[in-house]
Amino acid sequence: MNTYSSTRHRSEETEEDSREGSTCGECESGTLVHNSDRHELVCNECGLVVEEESIDYGPEWRAFNHSERQERSRVGAPTTELMHDRGLTTKIDWRDKDANGRTIQPEQRSRMQRLRKWQQRIRTGDAGERNLKQALSEISRMSSALGVPHSVREVASVIYQKALDADLIRGRSIEGVATASLYAACRQENIPRSLDELAEVSRVDRKEIGRTYRHISQELDLVMKPVDPTQYLPRFCSQLDVDGEIRQLAKEILETTVASGVHSGKSPTGCAAAAIYLAAQRCNREITQRDVADVAQVTVVTIRNRYQEQVEVVDEDLQSA
Repeated sequence: MNTYSSTRHRSEETEEDSREGSTCGECESGTLVHNSDRHELVCNECGLVVEEESIDYGPEWRAFNHSERQERSRVGAPTTELMHDRGLTTKIDWRDKDANGRTIQPEQRSRMQRLRKWQQRIRTGDAGERNLKQALSEISRMSSALGVPHSVREVASVIYQKALDADLIRGRSIEGVATASLYAACRQENIPRSLDELAEVSRVDRKEIGRTYRHISQELDLVMKPVDPTQYLPRFCSQLDVDGEIRQLAKEILETTVASGVHSGKSPTGCAAAAIYLAAQRCNREITQRDVADVAQVTVVTIRNRYQEQVEVVDEDLQSA
């Protein structure tokens, strides 16, 4: 059932509920039916019209498919946290055309240009709104570069607005807080993105992102679960173009490593990359430490250290089994 039909159906149910207890004046029957086409209240037993010209809560136009309903609808786009005004204000189009698609006369174009300018100024009246507008634009840019879902962008926008309301922006750059908010949103939504990946698309360095992230997470009491290294496996395996046998074995290695607690306090990307390298070695595949290090954006020394730790854990697990 579409939105219009469900809304109208609820309106009719509300009207019928308000008629409970009413009876027909002719046969004293309580089965009164609302005729939505003729807007009449009719007795279901004798057919007497009890009430006519009732209020129609639906639109005055008719639509027979989704496209017609969208064209005739008078509602705008839904609210979004990705805009500083949540998309509720009016936006003057940049095209010099009227509502019917006709080109505006030359003498009216200068007037429309002035209206656009003043409308832009009115939308961002104070410094806080200008700050929020710049930050949300930066979050959208970085999210597009990272390829994160739309829900993560919404969560990042909410986190930044909370930081702005709590006056956590003072003394810090807008880009730094926006990047830290996006990283926090990725952590909350279980989207595997490392600080190094955020630093590549951001205009601030990795150290500032980490420092700002720790500050806003503590001040806003953000609940963050430890990053699961297995979340990075699908992406790393796809970039390395490994087969399903290596993927399955790397997943089992990581599960054993996580169960033993060896991964605690260590980079999840390094653990995931080392598990892929160990799985490739056990399956006799030619993958070098440099290959997995480049994909995970860690050093070869990190791969080597995590590899040695995982070998010990896996061998102990096999011996105990």
